[in-house]
Amino acid sequence: MTTAPSRRQFLSGVGVIAVGFALGATAPPAAGASPRGAVRVSDTPATSASWLVLDGDAITVYSGKVELGTGVRTSLAQVVAEELRLTVADVRWVQGDTRLGAEQAGTFGSKTLQNGGPELRRAAATAFAELRRRAAVHFHVGIDDVEARDGRFFRRSRPQQSITYGKLAGLEQSVLANDVAAPLVPPEQYRVVGTSVPRVDLPGKLDATFEYVGDVRLKGMQHGRVVRPPGRNAHLAADAVITGVPSGARLVRKGDFVGVVAGSEWAAARAATALTVPWTPGPALWPPETLPQTLRDPANSYAQSLERNEVTDLTVFDGGYRQQYYTPFYLHGPMGAACAVADVRAAPDRGTGIQATIWCSSQNVFELRRVLAALLGLAEAVVQVLYVEASGCYGHDGSDDVAADAALLSQATVKPVKVQWTRQDDFGWEPAAPAQAHDLCGVVADGKITAWQHKLYTPSANSRPVRTAAGSVLAGKLTGNAPDLLPPSTQVNQATRNYPVNYRFPQHTPAKLVRSFVTTAADPRAPQLPVVYTLPRSSALRSLGGFSNSFANESFFDELAERAGRDPLDLRIEALAAKPGDTDAVVSDAARAQAVCQALRGDWQTWHDRHRNPLAERVGAGVAFQRYETTGAFVATMVEVQVDAAGTVKVDRVVVAHDCGLIVNPDGLRNQIQGNVIQGVSRTLYEEATYAGDRMTSTVWQENSTRPDKAYRVIRFTEIPREIKIILIGHPDKPAFGAGEPTLGTMPGAIANAVRAATGTRVRTLPLRLPAANG
Repeated sequence: MTTAPSRRQFLSGVGVIAVGFALGATAPPAAGASPRGAVRVSDTPATSASWLVLDGDAITVYSGKVELGTGVRTSLAQVVAEELRLTVADVRWVQGDTRLGAEQAGTFGSKTLQNGGPELRRAAATAFAELRRRAAVHFHVGIDDVEARDGRFFRRSRPQQSITYGKLAGLEQSVLANDVAAPLVPPEQYRVVGTSVPRVDLPGKLDATFEYVGDVRLKGMQHGRVVRPPGRNAHLAADAVITGVPSGARLVRKGDFVGVVAGSEWAAARAATALTVPWTPGPALWPPETLPQTLRDPANSYAQSLERNEVTDLTVFDGGYRQQYYTPFYLHGPMGAACAVADVRAAPDRGTGIQATIWCSSQNVFELRRVLAALLGLAEAVVQVLYVEASGCYGHDGSDDVAADAALLSQATVKPVKVQWTRQDDFGWEPAAPAQAHDLCGVVADGKITAWQHKLYTPSANSRPVRTAAGSVLAGKLTGNAPDLLPPSTQVNQATRNYPVNYRFPQHTPAKLVRSFVTTAADPRAPQLPVVYTLPRSSALRSLGGFSNSFANESFFDELAERAGRDPLDLRIEALAAKPGDTDAVVSDAARAQAVCQALRGDWQTWHDRHRNPLAERVGAGVAFQRYETTGAFVATMVEVQVDAAGTVKVDRVVVAHDCGLIVNPDGLRNQIQGNVIQGVSRTLYEEATYAGDRMTSTVWQENSTRPDKAYRVIRFTEIPREIKIILIGHPDKPAFGAGEPTLGTMPGAIANAVRAATGTRVRTLPLRLPAANG
């Protein structure tokens, strides 16, 4: 295969079919079309359109969506191959390049296949329709007399006559707008979609030839380290003198940003430890010991949200059953610490116009480009960000911050600089998932739940780099820039994700949004400068608020079921039922929600038949349900646990019933569900990010004498469930919902419910800890 064509080649050359499409947006029509459809477009990059390009050699997708290790590159290639009657091997992928690709709102939220798949499918169908038209013209027959397979068009009436896609693509140039009327392959004729095509990215990862961001090497590349303050509120006095710079290393200082650059990684690491930096300590964060109460304190909230207000008389809750729940801060915990490479030159390149190029693993290279341009004082057009895969991120980790570190160090030295964070950098400074507190109240009558209230208290679950807020990356904050405003009261689907439930009883769901830094008197969302943090910086981790909110919801549902004297699975199925007067769409959704719960009945009944006295055996089973974001995939999960005399919980078996609509790659879907289960067990039983004063203290994998900080405990291989049974409920005629996060939210509630069955103890705080049986 030849190298993928540049934008100039495929927009200005001949012999290609280029289809404009936008993932999650409407592509603009191509300008200047000739009567035959051949179009010439200037080299000015489009701002809202991506490109699917078919030349004589292959299909290339230029995409702002990126492969994070979840297999979406393979799944999207299946969608393209299906419509073009080809195979995944025929599809090439150019991803996350701010100069060649187009902005597509980042890669997160389980939205790549859900939102990008339909547009990409339509783009492939548009390209196929153009090829088919050319084939008909070539054979001098009507459209209905040509058919395609294996990269060739055949004349139906004379099958011996054929022509390849490549030759057809070479006949003329066409730049086409995505055609919503282009015929699509009907689901009953799928050959590629719905099959377990092997992941295209795995061979290189298995034979160690895959290039991660840590493998990027540039001519003359230097290595950099940033010397962090002792806490997030510490600072340097303007006249502070930094000493101890070793020979051969260069000191870089800009405000509170302190770094060193040297010729090797080892030299940079040694130089960083040799420096004497006179930091001035700052105020402590809110005490972690009383954080649940602090989050609930009205004085600490800056806004509120009310997503469901279906209870007209709130006095109904006066005699209701009440409980409180709490989940801690969590880290992303990538196996490899963050890394980036930057090359910031003194002037723009004469050929490309690019002055700064940054290689990193950001989930949103376009938004990061804006932040880096502001940080560097450059025009956005001269900054190029290139995505290179790194360790699994599961959300907004340190990838954007390390890119900013590298960019500042490169600009100061006018040399390419690689910055490799240490484990302590990563755990100590990456954005964490926020701690969240919940107050729930429910009313039970006649064996049913008749009213439900969920009060949520939460910091932000999204502080991703945004627009020109240079302070939304660590280097920006250290150089005196302000972070972005705190999210507004309409913080729907972030920290508040899944705090309303899909059960059909009346709900009242008020949320208080808690400030994580001191704000101004004039604007409760605006940071006071210099920034003083009151909490660890928090942002998006897999499922955002969905994990914590569903833990509280699904645990409390079981508490109400127990008070009503009902089987919790039966009550869920009943509470999800459609109501008279519902629209057809609502009735369909209700049936799908009930179906995933009903799929657990066999395993649920079998377990209870086998264990007549679970308290005596110290074994338990629990269930949970979630419709992700209340509008996405449907998931019901059953968990079986064993609890030993020391109070140690072992998740033995998990059953997941999953409906995400159209299943593009069954094996890839199972991989995602399994990952959700394992991470869900880990976050429920083990994980907790800790801090003291104004610094994170859980900065190592394992405590030892050389690293006195606490360990960030994650699940071990020996603690993975013995069996993960997956029941896939597919709907080829329905849209595909994302599957990267939905199962995760069902895990903590199901585990807590199972532990209650095994021990009689209801745990309402994570990580889930039990006393010894004789304690």
